[in-house]
Amino acid sequence: MYRKFICLSLGMVVFAFSCQNNPNNKKENKQVAAEVQTSEWRSLSSANSLEGWHIFQNESGEKTGWSVAEGVFTFDSEAAEGKGNKSLITDETFRNFEIQFEWKLSPNSNSGFMWGVSEDANYEHPFVTGPEIQIIDADIYGDDPKNQIHTTAALYDMIAPDRVMAKEAGEWNSYHITINQDANKGTVVHNGEEIIRFPLHGPEWDAMVKNSKFAQMEGFGKYQEGHLALQDHPGVISYRNIKIRRL
Repeated sequence: MYRKFICLSLGMVVFAFSCQNNPNNKKENKQVAAEVQTSEWRSLSSANSLEGWHIFQNESGEKTGWSVAEGVFTFDSEAAEGKGNKSLITDETFRNFEIQFEWKLSPNSNSGFMWGVSEDANYEHPFVTGPEIQIIDADIYGDDPKNQIHTTAALYDMIAPDRVMAKEAGEWNSYHITINQDANKGTVVHNGEEIIRFPLHGPEWDAMVKNSKFAQMEGFGKYQEGHLALQDHPGVISYRNIKIRRL
């Protein structure tokens, strides 16, 4: 009986040890951890500061143009000072993520959301490396078929949206953008409707870049891990309720 008890006890220990070290169990644990991680949204827009953001390549602090009040980030090109690009970029870098935010602009204004941005001194502007989801007064291009790759929610100069969902200048719009480098998939939901989807690398991506204005920009779309950017352009553009979660 004693010998049987010892054998049974040893068997239970071996079983428990094997369960802990089973690759399938480790995989399941990783999946659970990933699910917990992707469920955590956090704000990127502080109430009264640009905490977590800075102006592109602004080490000297001479560039201006952005202000924040009650959680609304606003760029006013007429109030901007200093030489060089004044896009607002995140302090952190991101690879796979979902981001949600609202935006509105003055008539005839223009801006954009970018990802995969490098702040290397070799690059003069964020758009040299970061692909852009266009933000613009949709009335500028209207129904012009040649410029739908430049209108609101387009993957700028590469893919036109299925349809234009933009509200009139001065009204708030919403974007829900997903960038997943591992799944090679990007999507844009504009004012509640998914209207654009695209790969992030590979032959199809390379073909789109080759036929765009970015063809000669060696760093364009090459940084799968990079900063996010809110573009500086003429006019007044505001952002609020910026939330993100890593995937």
